[in-house]
Amino acid sequence: MGSAVVAQGSQCVGLIAPTTSVAHVSSANSIKRAGRTLLRTQLYGMRSGAFGVVGRVRFSFRISTSTSVLRIRARVINDVEEKSLETIADNLKFDFNVYMKSKAQAVNVALDKAVPMQYPEKIREAMRYSLLAGGKRVRPALCIAACELVGGNEEMSMPAACAMEMVHTMSLIHDDLPCMDNDDLRRGKPTNHKVFGEDTAVLAGDALLTYAFEHIARDTTGVPADRVLRVIAHLGKAVGSEGLVAGQIVDIASEGDPTVGLETLEYVHTHKTAVLLESSVVCGAILGGASEDEISRLSKYARNVGLLFQVVDDILDVTKSSAELGKTAGKDLLADKATYPKLLGLEKSKAFAEELTRKAKDQLSVFDQQKAAPLLGLADYIAYRQN
Repeated sequence: MGSAVVAQGSQCVGLIAPTTSVAHVSSANSIKRAGRTLLRTQLYGMRSGAFGVVGRVRFSFRISTSTSVLRIRARVINDVEEKSLETIADNLKFDFNVYMKSKAQAVNVALDKAVPMQYPEKIREAMRYSLLAGGKRVRPALCIAACELVGGNEEMSMPAACAMEMVHTMSLIHDDLPCMDNDDLRRGKPTNHKVFGEDTAVLAGDALLTYAFEHIARDTTGVPADRVLRVIAHLGKAVGSEGLVAGQIVDIASEGDPTVGLETLEYVHTHKTAVLLESSVVCGAILGGASEDEISRLSKYARNVGLLFQVVDDILDVTKSSAELGKTAGKDLLADKATYPKLLGLEKSKAFAEELTRKAKDQLSVFDQQKAAPLLGLADYIAYRQN
């Protein structure tokens, strides 16, 4: 795809390029010289090309025209259709950090309401301890964003979004147990079994898993029953013996095995991590009334994003400290687990992460890019996250 110059009168409003997510137009001006109008503008954005580069980058452009620009026009090379100034301006205004913060706040409120304190208090306290311990709320955000992309809204997808976080929290509680990964730190706090004991931690995870399905079935409103049933079935498969559990059992069996290769590693990560991220997106799309083609594309997007999440996790595990991660760093290395940096090396792992990011974004190319902005932003967020 080429680039598009956007202008109004003699003022350059912005320039859209496929490798740059533009966040802010800081200034624009024009100068008359020899009968020509010179348009200058500065844009600030985040580079989405080189993996590992994080931060804001300033771009300056000067566009020369033979006559004054009198009409609002967006010209995109390679037959990309014209867009209105309003649409492109809205794209430029999208603030991913604000979006994620607002969704996380809404999800936190909904989770707090969904799992109130009641008798027996100990189990509820243990459930709430891990469920409300913070976190990025990536899975709920993916669910809501996918629903909104295909015409749904936050209200109809919130119960499913909360269910995704409940299932995810269950997997963390169980994963941290001494019989599994035996971890002491999660989200910067002592793990559930360290606070409540192993017996209560197991039960808290079980309670969150079962309650997730109850919450979807009981609290989803404004959605046809067949869609709700399909969502429950999809999530059930994602966390069962064909999904998360399958990835976990192969991960356990592979620990310390020097013969484990990339094929087995990808199976583990696709099932243990990516499958719930994929279910979050697909379930949101189903609730929003997506077509089968849209569901297929979003499923492929999420599969790449899900694997990307784990590749980045492997990279961070060997490049960041426990304080930076909020969990124990280097534990995979100590457990002699197969990881992407171990099998590919650090630089090739980063290159693989770039490739997965590109493949994920390619699946969103057929959607309205303004509506797809949250999912595009989430792909970059997962690729460039620091913990």
